[in-house]
Amino acid sequence: MPFVKLAKDKAYFKRYQVKYRRRREGKTDYYARKRLITQAKNKYNTPKYRMVVRFTNTDIICQIIYAKIQGDYVLCSAYSHELPRYGIEVGLTNWAAAYCTGLLLARRVLAKLGLDSKYEGVSEADGTFSITEAEDEEGPQPFKVFLDVGLKRTTTGARVFGALKGASDGGLYVPHSEKRFPGYDNESNELDSDMLRDYIFGQHVANYMNMLQEEDEEKYKRQFSRYVAKNISSDDIEDLYAKAHASIRADPSFKPTEKKKPAPGEKPKFQKKQRLNAKQRQNKVQQKKLHYMRVHGLLDEE
Repeated sequence: MPFVKLAKDKAYFKRYQVKYRRRREGKTDYYARKRLITQAKNKYNTPKYRMVVRFTNTDIICQIIYAKIQGDYVLCSAYSHELPRYGIEVGLTNWAAAYCTGLLLARRVLAKLGLDSKYEGVSEADGTFSITEAEDEEGPQPFKVFLDVGLKRTTTGARVFGALKGASDGGLYVPHSEKRFPGYDNESNELDSDMLRDYIFGQHVANYMNMLQEEDEEKYKRQFSRYVAKNISSDDIEDLYAKAHASIRADPSFKPTEKKKPAPGEKPKFQKKQRLNAKQRQNKVQQKKLHYMRVHGLLDEE
């Protein structure tokens, strides 16, 4: 046979790419997604709900989502940037804030479904492990969701489990174990509920504030500048989160932020330019020509 050079063109290399675009972009784990959305065949048209938890640099996103053929539908959502309404204005991405966001999501979706009075969850967080169970067989069952962590690493003590704990304490039925909560010991197979309670009320942040304040005052003021500006000390953090938990349970409803409108007679900062029709564009070109001729003395004014 004569020698044939193998052409390594685009079609050749395309066979070695990951099949799905969102997996190539590092956005979706389809191995996990398939198991999170596949419903039993004897539960026809029954949505399988999942609690989606995502983290950004400045926000925590918690959503209740179910899948259809057309795509994903969001039943309810809660964000950590809503927490200033409940008294938490700093530390909106830490473990305690994740717990509050999960609690807010749970109380909001249960209120939407009319189950908030039936399943109150854990009214006072004490760090003990608990799962929401049905109170009676004849009444409505607890709202069941599955945790969707996306591509987040599920290490012990990760913030994603803070949102899980908040949702579980808020009254949602989320199947889980205590093995990934802070304070769990692999050797004794026991959970230190006191340590978990400290994380819920932000005491790990308070301890670090105290340590940093004693060792390096300048670094403390730089790293906790927003706490210092709002006169929040390490002793105030526990009461801050305790009041936030009570406020969330009192009113978990969503309230949209007020959009700032320009004052009367003031132009908006970003105003979309109105498109010109053909006649207006021709007139604009004619005006430019006349201006050019007038400036260079080419126009006969007489």
